Amino acid sequence: MTGSGARLTALTPETAVGASRDLLGELVERHGQVGSMVRTMAHSPAVLGGYLQLSRAMKRAKLDRRTSELVSIALQVHQGCQMCLAAHEAAARSLGVSEEEIDAARQSTSSDPRVAAMIDVALKVYREPSGITDAQVEKLRDLGFSDREIADVVGIVALNVLTGAFNLLAGLTPGAAD
Repeated sequence: MTGSGARLTALTPETAVGASRDLLGELVERHGQVGSMVRTMAHSPAVLGGYLQLSRAMKRAKLDRRTSELVSIALQVHQGCQMCLAAHEAAARSLGVSEEEIDAARQSTSSDPRVAAMIDVALKVYREPSGITDAQVEKLRDLGFSDREIADVVGIVALNVLTGAFNLLAGLTPGAAD
């Protein structure tokens, strides 16, 4: 049920217990299937519930999806979750992002100064949030980002840390059987 080398076993609504059984059952009923990460997160109803809530909340983010995916690519290169990286690259491609822009995001930059500045701040939030400067935030504003979009980057970072760290702990890899 999980990829080669998985440390935790993916659950199903039949093998999960308690709140996890209910959450997985609802997800399978609504979507027909759920991926290995979600099925494996079901070992902890707190983690699964938190992931689902944060994921839903970030779908309402003001920051555009293209920028969010490029930020996520840069974050996952640094975090090292190949499963997340592959998912964010596929999502970026589905939005029409060029391979050149995806490659630039892998290098923590972008040919678009707005995206490059947002990636820079996102990586600072990830690595050293106490080091974020007034000048960095002002630069984002000068590039046309609203305070809401600037705040959204923290949610994007948090969601990437949660999913990437979980997948790395669980030993999930790209191509894990879904």
